[in-house]
Amino acid sequence: MPATATANEPLIRLGFFLGVLVLMALWETLAPRRPRAVGRLLRWPNNLGLVVLNTVAVRLVFPLAGVGMALFAHAHGWGLFNLIALPAWFAIPVAVLLLDLTIYAQHVVFHAVPVLWRLHRMHHADLEFDVTTGLRFHPAEILLSMLIKLTAIAILGAAPVAVLVFEVVLNVTAMFNHANVRLSTGLDRVLRLAVVTPDMHRVHHSIVRRETDSNFGFNVPWWDRLFGTYRAEPDAGHDRMTIGIDRFRDVRELWIDRMLWQPFRGDAPNPANRR
Repeated sequence: MPATATANEPLIRLGFFLGVLVLMALWETLAPRRPRAVGRLLRWPNNLGLVVLNTVAVRLVFPLAGVGMALFAHAHGWGLFNLIALPAWFAIPVAVLLLDLTIYAQHVVFHAVPVLWRLHRMHHADLEFDVTTGLRFHPAEILLSMLIKLTAIAILGAAPVAVLVFEVVLNVTAMFNHANVRLSTGLDRVLRLAVVTPDMHRVHHSIVRRETDSNFGFNVPWWDRLFGTYRAEPDAGHDRMTIGIDRFRDVRELWIDRMLWQPFRGDAPNPANRR
C-alpha cells in the first residue's frame, strides 16, 4: 500500500488539492465567517496563478521534491530513521510530527528575520482571508521552504509515505485553516485541541503585528501552546479585526505582478502596528 501511494503521488496530491479547494469554496459561499470586501474575481485568478507558477518553479529547481528525496535518502541509508530500526506505526507519525515542527520553526524564523519577512509578508498582504490565502506564497519563499524541507527529510530519513502524508495533510490544513468558514464556538474549541482552526489562524493574519507574530502552526496547535506563541483571539474580535499589512492596502497590490515585486520594495513600515 505505501509503495502504491508514493507511486501515485501526483494524482493523490492533485485529488486532495482540488477536492478540498472546491469543498472550502462551497463552505465559504454557504456559511462565511466574515463578509467579503474584495471580490473573488480579482483575488482568485492572481492567487491561483501563484500556485501554477510555484508548482512549475519547484519542479524545475527541485525535480526530486519531497517524496523523491525520501526515496533517495532511503536508498543511500541517510537520516535518523534509516539508521535506527523502528516499526512503521511509530516511525511514520513521529516523522510527520517532526516535519511539522520544522515548518513551525521555519515560520517563526521567517517572521523574525527581516530579509525573510520580506519574502513571507506577501502571504500576509492579502486583503481577505479565504481558502486561496493559504496558497498565496512568493516563489522565492516556496523554493527556500522546499530546500529547508528537503534538508529535514534527509536528516530525519523520513519514509516516503511519511513525507507524502505530511505534504498532503499540510496542503489540506493550509486550505482549511485559511478558509472563511463559520464554525460554532463549541466545535472550534474542541477542534483546536488537535488541529489549527480558521478562527485560530485568522489571528495570525491581523494587521496588528503582535497578533501576526502568534499562532504560527499550520497542522497542529501544539507547538504554539508549547513555545508560548498561542493567542486565542484577536483584540478587536474576528468580526472587526483588519486583515493584511498596513503598507499594502490598495487593491492593485492584489495583482500577481505587484505580489511578485513586494519583497523588493522598501516601503517604510508603520511603527503603530509594531505594538
